[in-house]
Order: sequence, then structure tokens, then C-alpha cells
Amino acid sequence: MSDLRDEAYTPDITDSEVVYHGAVWNIRRETFDLPEATGLVRDMMSHTGAVAIACVDEQERILLIQQYRHPVRARLWEVPAGLLDVPDEEPFAAAQRELAEEADLRAARWEVLTDSCLTPGGSSETIRLYLARDFELIADEDRHERSEEEAGFKFRWASLDEALDAVSAGEITNAIAQLAILQVAHILRAEAAGEPTRTRSVDAPRRLIDGRPQA
Repeated sequence: MSDLRDEAYTPDITDSEVVYHGAVWNIRRETFDLPEATGLVRDMMSHTGAVAIACVDEQERILLIQQYRHPVRARLWEVPAGLLDVPDEEPFAAAQRELAEEADLRAARWEVLTDSCLTPGGSSETIRLYLARDFELIADEDRHERSEEEAGFKFRWASLDEALDAVSAGEITNAIAQLAILQVAHILRAEAAGEPTRTRSVDAPRRLIDGRPQA
């Protein structure tokens, strides 16, 4: 087995304080020492972490949701996703909740695809990406009422070829959507060829943990 893997490491943190309290996230400043350098100071977004879901139907299409994202002034095609912002909620439970709230779906089959850090130079955010299949549509009377940016959602079940072409052409720019599309394409091709896949069970330990204090 290859030893090509990220290595968790906690340096000697000599100071840690919140320097900005934001509407959604705080900015934390930390001073820390490494064996190769001391007295380093870095500001970072103190993030709760998140989950995302690659939904694949019986026609091997992937579910994409278009949502407005103000920092980049664009309506982006994404996969269902959400924050780990409910106290004591496990990531898998959060993924099930987000799938219901954002896509009005329940899934009977779940696997873990990846654990990723999106902007490790400036944020403590990590995100667990799930693969979900075998769906049941939630009844109208039980659906979550979407508000704010989510009220403008548009939905599309896209073929893998269409989604891959959109990624290659630079038309889908959300990093998690890109990762989900590429991962799903890899998994489905391996399954079609009868080759082993490297998905993990939903209770597999997270490779990275959002460990920053939120206060």
C-alpha cells in the first residue's frame, strides 16, 4: 500500500484569539512554533466544517443544484451540501438532513467518497463528501421550507458525460461539485468494469477534523 498520504500534525500553539466576530464565521489569529520555524502568526476562518452529497440516480445521473453565492457574485452549480453547525450532530446525520432540506430526498444507500480541505491556507474547514443512491422523494407536506438564497434553487439531473464536459470546459467552478463529478465518474466506471472501488462506510473515521474553537 502506498504511503502517499497527508499527515496530521499539531504544532506548539502559543497564542490563540478571535480577532473578528462575523455573522457566520469568526476569524481567529494564532501564533505557533514549528521545528523549522518559530513565532509564526496566521489568521484563519474558524469554520464548523461541512458535508456534501453526490446523488446518483438509477440512470447514473448526478444531481446538481444552482445557488447564488455572493462572495463570487455568481449562481453556481453545486451538489447538496451544508454546515456542521448543529451541536453534537454527526456528519452522516447532517448529510441526511441536508439532502432532505436541499433536495427533498431520502437515500437508502450511502458511502463515503472523500474528506477534503478546501482552503487550508486560510480556513480550518474540512468537508466530507458522500455518495448517495436509491432515493425516495419526501412528501410535499413534510418538505423543508427553503428561504434566503436557497429559495432560488434550480435543480438538474445531469448525465456524467455532460457534467464532466462542463467541468473540463470551466463551466462548473465549485470545487466540491467538480470533485463529486470526478469521483462519481471514477466509481461508476470501476463498477461497470467489475473493478474494486475505494469508498468507505459512513462510520469511517474522518481523515481531517475541524478542531478550532468556535467561541
